[in-house]
Amino acid sequence: MSLPTPTLHTDRLRLRPFTDADADALFALHSSAYVLRYWDAPPWSEPARAERFIAACRQMADEGTGARLAMDRSSDGAFIGWCGLTRWNPDYRSASLGYCLSDAAWGHGYATEAARALLRWAFDTLDLNRVQAETDTRNLASARVLEKVGFVREGTLREDCVVKGEVSDSWVFGLLRREWRPLQGELPAGAVFIS
Repeated sequence: MSLPTPTLHTDRLRLRPFTDADADALFALHSSAYVLRYWDAPPWSEPARAERFIAACRQMADEGTGARLAMDRSSDGAFIGWCGLTRWNPDYRSASLGYCLSDAAWGHGYATEAARALLRWAFDTLDLNRVQAETDTRNLASARVLEKVGFVREGTLREDCVVKGEVSDSWVFGLLRREWRPLQGELPAGAVFIS
């Protein structure tokens, strides 16, 4: 079963399917050692990785296992990162949330805004019951984003990955449908809509 990748709009962002034209900006994002300092994979060193990532996004949608969305700032159309749901399981009504933003976009609330829009789509359209997210325990900014949108820290995966040769722990966060609380006035006022 395929999963059509939506286009979502918020006050400041447009979340949309990736296109081939995103390859250069995506490579710039994922080749930054600073941006990926808590990532469980090294920065990209070859531009072809971006093309493979975009192809994998399309394959994920075709196979119905998730949706990754490019994130553009509405004011100037600039690509600032991506967010997505992976490991979508319609039988268990669950998926995993992830995101990656350029360092210039940090601290402006964009990750929180994008996560809220994606979660609204996930709970309303995909009828999910649970969304999970994981973050390196040193990545306090990402943990704050998850907590702002309602996730609860459920536990620690001890030494579950290696980041730049250093063994690292991850926090596991979960958000249940019954705990999901969209912002007051977010809908039906139209703050998030799908096109």
